[in-house]
Amino acid sequence: MSRFNSKLIAAILGLLLVISGAGMLLALPFSFYYHENWWPIAAAGSISIFTGLPMWVFLNKTTSRELKKRDGYLVVTLGWLIMSVFGTLPYLISGAIPSFTDAFFETMSGFTTTGASIINNIEALPKGILFWRSLTQWIGGMGIIVLAVAILPILGIGGMQLFVAESPGISAEKLKPRIKDTAKRLWLIYVGLTVLEAMLLMGGGMTFFDAINHSFTTMATGGFSTKNNSITYYKSPYIHYIISLFMFLAGTSFTLTYFILKRKFKKVINNEEFIAYLVFTVITTLIITGFVHSLTPYGFERNFRDTLFSVVSIITTTGFVTENYTAWTPLITMAFFALLFIGGMAGSTAGGIKIVRHIVLFKNSFLEMKRQLHPNAVIPVRLNKRAIQSKVTYHVLAFMMIYFLIFALGSIIMAWVGLDFPTALSSVATCLGNVGPGIGNVGPVNNFSAVPGVGKWALSLFMLLGRLELFTVLILFTPYFWRRE
Repeated sequence: MSRFNSKLIAAILGLLLVISGAGMLLALPFSFYYHENWWPIAAAGSISIFTGLPMWVFLNKTTSRELKKRDGYLVVTLGWLIMSVFGTLPYLISGAIPSFTDAFFETMSGFTTTGASIINNIEALPKGILFWRSLTQWIGGMGIIVLAVAILPILGIGGMQLFVAESPGISAEKLKPRIKDTAKRLWLIYVGLTVLEAMLLMGGGMTFFDAINHSFTTMATGGFSTKNNSITYYKSPYIHYIISLFMFLAGTSFTLTYFILKRKFKKVINNEEFIAYLVFTVITTLIITGFVHSLTPYGFERNFRDTLFSVVSIITTTGFVTENYTAWTPLITMAFFALLFIGGMAGSTAGGIKIVRHIVLFKNSFLEMKRQLHPNAVIPVRLNKRAIQSKVTYHVLAFMMIYFLIFALGSIIMAWVGLDFPTALSSVATCLGNVGPGIGNVGPVNNFSAVPGVGKWALSLFMLLGRLELFTVLILFTPYFWRRE
């Protein structure tokens, strides 16, 4: 008996390529409107679609449409890799990024919503290429796999295995009994918030092109901008506050957003993770604002706005910039470095460790002292007034241990390839957390263009590991994953 349903896996990967190619073709109207060379985008999209279609045909040749959990992990990882490889085509064919290493880094950064870039002059790129660059983040934000989950059941394929592999966090609470309905509602909320933000940004003076691109990358908590200076380009407080609000919403669990829309406010108020997320953001903003206000000649509102924007941007792993926070004294720089390890809520588009894991770790550590006094007592960790299974606690502890182990090993690798100590540390922290800017030479006013090629491939791997929350990728490197049952 075969370990994997290879024909079904090929069919799903083919479908993902077709979807990716169709996304490339969506950039064509902008190429036409701005009188640009449309051929590179058309060629890239066509290659992706016509490569994926023959693979998709395997769907009709497979007798079994059962997707096991093992197949799901393989599809998710391979799906991200194959889409990142083909996603380089618009850059390579157009010559916007002639190096495959750089193009792959940029594309992986897009699909993983990291926002780390190697492009030095963003505004010089064709509008069609910029649109595709933003679209990679929007697709990756909710996950191309979740999008496929909404389609696969129509084809007669259950998608629960993909949903679990895509969301291996604390829980994957379903809004509706069927996973297809869940995925559709998540995407409806995602699309709705994206459109709403675009309209509000246009009301603040952004062009349609800039508004839609920044809405894509805000809701994806990605951070790619159409401007060299990111959001610093816009001097409007209104635009800064609007983006801050939508970054915060994007870092909030979409399940909670659904409950808000259904007016089930008690579920929001009683959610410990959301309360911790909100309180931590507010307190951190106020403390850093106090320090910044004592250092700069600007008024309180300006200092509060810049601090709020920067804190929300890093916590939600978006990576937009309105101010160089590394210029606010070493103490504040270290505070922002620490924020690289926070992350948004589970079930959001944010990357990072996630607030809920910090809560479980903190509670378990506190209860461990109580267990020392009462060794025979059963004292479970409670979340939202409900005891969580011990295996969840073990998962969190294992995740934390592996996360920081990868961070340490990655930092050594980046130092070995020639980066200075602060840059080596933050480059790994920001890529593993899918944040974008870090400190040192990869800070908010720099990018990753100077990182050696080997380093870019290593950081691309860290982006993938962070986006798929470690275990989905690492499990492929274990011998028992490939062992026959």
